Amino acid sequence: MFSTTCSGEDEESTSHFHVAVSSVAQSIKVQIINRPYDEIAICFFNTREKKNLQDLSGVYVFNIPEREQLDNLTALFIKEFDRVEETFSTVIGSEFGIVPGSRDNSLYNALWVAQALLRKGSAKTADKRILLLTNEDDPFGNIKGVTKLDMARTTLQRAKDAQDLGVSIELLPLSRPNEEFNVSLFYADLIGLDGDELAQFMPLAGEKFEDMNKQIRKRMFKKRRVRRIIFTITGGLSIELNTYALIRPTIPGTITWLDSVTNLPLRAERSFICADTGSIIQEPPKRFQTYKNEDIKFTPEELSEIKRVSTGNLRLLGFKPLSCLKDYHNLKPSTFVFPSDEEVIGSTCIFIALHRSMIRLKRFAVAFYGSSSRPQLVGLVAQEEVTDGSGQIEPPGMHMIYLPYSDDIRPIEELHSDTSGMMPLASEDQIEKATALVKRVDLRDFSVCQFANPAIQRHYAVIQALALDEDEMPETHDETLPDEEGMSRPGIVKAMEEFKVSVYGENYDEEDEATGHGKGARKRKTEEAVNKAAYYDWSKLADDGKLKDLTVQELKSYLTANKLTVAGKKEVLITRILTHLGK
Repeated sequence: MFSTTCSGEDEESTSHFHVAVSSVAQSIKVQIINRPYDEIAICFFNTREKKNLQDLSGVYVFNIPEREQLDNLTALFIKEFDRVEETFSTVIGSEFGIVPGSRDNSLYNALWVAQALLRKGSAKTADKRILLLTNEDDPFGNIKGVTKLDMARTTLQRAKDAQDLGVSIELLPLSRPNEEFNVSLFYADLIGLDGDELAQFMPLAGEKFEDMNKQIRKRMFKKRRVRRIIFTITGGLSIELNTYALIRPTIPGTITWLDSVTNLPLRAERSFICADTGSIIQEPPKRFQTYKNEDIKFTPEELSEIKRVSTGNLRLLGFKPLSCLKDYHNLKPSTFVFPSDEEVIGSTCIFIALHRSMIRLKRFAVAFYGSSSRPQLVGLVAQEEVTDGSGQIEPPGMHMIYLPYSDDIRPIEELHSDTSGMMPLASEDQIEKATALVKRVDLRDFSVCQFANPAIQRHYAVIQALALDEDEMPETHDETLPDEEGMSRPGIVKAMEEFKVSVYGENYDEEDEATGHGKGARKRKTEEAVNKAAYYDWSKLADDGKLKDLTVQELKSYLTANKLTVAGKKEVLITRILTHLGK
């Protein structure tokens, strides 16, 4: 792991140990945000020192004081693991594999320790996994004869015992230079690979490693129902439904107020003070409504009953053709509903019959639903199950779409109702050129799942930098920015130029259209870029190969100061600077 080298992200040689530790460090930094309630342990095997509850040799469980060996991640644990490379040789140390003449089997011991750590919690309620990172495809390669067979047999049996207890074992292999990891030598039997799975394993393992390093910070929510509701179809027929929230806006976590001295969470309390005496009112306050110069008092129970309009159940009103349901009728994210036989037996059968009839007749159901204070009209749209070779993509069920009342719909303003010819209208040529441009910049296979919220990503990056005392904030990639490389393709550039000429004419100059304020702003930006670029010795940085250590904004300051284009990725900017310097 230490002597074997491979190419890193910057094309420099690095050890497999560095690759493994960096991948795990990056993974746990993301996991503390994505799944903060997961419990994790990190275990090194084939080590000089030993540290585990079973006191087995060659196994070192990395941990910090006052934390169980398998526990939730903390900022201190991640900070200490970030420094493990520096202290590994002195504190933990490494051995040279399983050597002949020794009965110590560190891989067997590591599986034993991992299985013991994962005894916490039931396999029915917890997903238990062992991720095994190694670059040794034949752990018993130095041993011959009966001893090798015996050690391989006992190790495989230990792995099988763990899998029988609900623990899954995943292998993340590290291939040596010019020599691919041969999983069929030993590990195919350990993790249970055969046939097509064996042939596809290495490419999929490479993707898993990539995923570990390139995970986005995304809070994962438990898949659970929002609530259980009763759907009344007719006077004497009701079924039970579970509701699920498939799409909801993600917001940063709630802020917790802390005491400035003890750093402990504060509890907020509210008290009512009498305006006349200044004393704290002990009795609960009463509410009133003035009617004909008289204050009519209400108890909280009376107010609640007055506001109650709906029982909270879903009541069917009728059916309408799907063509009557418009996109702009959707007031907020829909709720997915699915039948349940937990309390009302037969709900699934009735729901399936209704579901199939609505799909066959191309109709949606109109129903009345809502809380006691906010009843709403809703539309129930049936969705068929969608599957592919990998499994289910969309589940069968119904989407409950929240419909507006007549009061919620606003009339459309007719801005271009002037027929006197004073308002400019697009010509046929301009419409044709605009159509060509739209077709050129068409986003094929577009999905909202391709884009992460840049504000949320930056928020999590700032929290990580503060929690781990990092000198620099982790770089976040804004996927909503235009694809400059794609937009510079000849076909798109030609379509954009033709559209611009058709609208503004051939002699149009953007510089002339800019206001004096715009010119002044550009001048100030250029001056700032010149001052910023003056801090660096660009020729020396280019000679030493350190341009890649600068940020994109620092590179752009040089390009702006020298009136060069700033479009492109970091590698493009560096190449442009080197060309300008004549390197």
